[in-house]
Amino acid sequence: MATYEYLGRDAQGKLMKGRLNATTPEAVAEQLTSKGIIPTQIQEVREKKTGMPPELRKYFSGKVKTEELIIFSRQMYTLIKSGVPILSSLRHIAETARSPLLRQAIVEVMDDIAEGKTFSQALGKHPTVFPVIFISLIDAGENSGQLDSTFEQLINYLELESNTVKKIKAVSRYPILVIIAIVAALVVVNFMVVPAFAGMFAQFKTALPLPTRILMASSNFFINYWPYLLGAIVICMVTFKYYLKTKKGRYEWDRLKLKMPIVGPILNRVVLARFSRTLALMLKTSLPIIRGLTLSSNILNNRYISDKVLKMREGIERGESLTRTAIESELFSPLVIQMISVGEEAGSVDTLLSEIADYYEREVNYDLSRLGDLIEPVLLVIMGAMVLLLAMGVFLPMWNMVKFIKGG
Repeated sequence: MATYEYLGRDAQGKLMKGRLNATTPEAVAEQLTSKGIIPTQIQEVREKKTGMPPELRKYFSGKVKTEELIIFSRQMYTLIKSGVPILSSLRHIAETARSPLLRQAIVEVMDDIAEGKTFSQALGKHPTVFPVIFISLIDAGENSGQLDSTFEQLINYLELESNTVKKIKAVSRYPILVIIAIVAALVVVNFMVVPAFAGMFAQFKTALPLPTRILMASSNFFINYWPYLLGAIVICMVTFKYYLKTKKGRYEWDRLKLKMPIVGPILNRVVLARFSRTLALMLKTSLPIIRGLTLSSNILNNRYISDKVLKMREGIERGESLTRTAIESELFSPLVIQMISVGEEAGSVDTLLSEIADYYEREVNYDLSRLGDLIEPVLLVIMGAMVLLLAMGVFLPMWNMVKFIKGG
């Protein structure tokens, strides 16, 4: 998120100027238009780099953990609901914050508020600390006078996000450990086990069995060409990382992830649950649906689905209904489309979107509970095949050698 300076005219023709934080100039124009200001000039502000010493910079780099944002939101909700002013609330939280980055950001936010900036404007100067949805919802809460309820909604949203991430990490831990074990076994077999038997097998004058020849060829390849193989892996990783930084590369990779077997459908439901929950939260804070779709597309971490959401926004701007744009996006199942249609007909889209998010999250929880059962047989087959090949490759020649000695 960047800072933009703007000039514009209000409905009475009065010259208006100031600063706004947004992702693009178009988003600034959208915010100004919603406030009744016609922009005449929008220009990005290039912040001057501070000469922070390297000794201090390492303490103020990186991102704040979701758990720390949850604690911050919970403290702000409690203090504001109790009638404590924002500056006093922030001062109290800054004194007890454990994260140096969050503490520094809160101090700077207090300074900006003291200079006349709004709470959301001050938060917007720290995009690495406070995510886009956080800032946008605080802005909506300030304008509606419901800042305490906004923080309550943020707590629920961030907790759901954190729980989903923890579940995914817990389920993926076992497959990752098994894959690491398989790679380690391959290294040991090719560099230590097979070479130990290769000299003995070379003295055996008859033809070696096929599994033994496969093992020896694999071992010779790894021993003789491992520097080139390692170099090729590094080059592929660097190339892939560079490709992901391109717009097309990120789009194609995000689209491909959703089509992967087993994990693809889970990732798809995770992203759609986040989209539904985010849009519902924004509509509950009285943000326009077009603005909600724009912000939702920025936090999905999937360029393919983000583009689909932006196309939904374009359809609504043309006057189409949310149900029609959802059908055209081809993102949602018929059941979800029906729920959106009912919500639009009843005028309670935010409530139905929350139920859709709950539906997707239940599906994700069920899929995650079954993920281990689905992956485990595949991993067992791979490990079993490796053990079988190793056993046959080592013991078949020895068996033939014993028969040859007995026959001699």
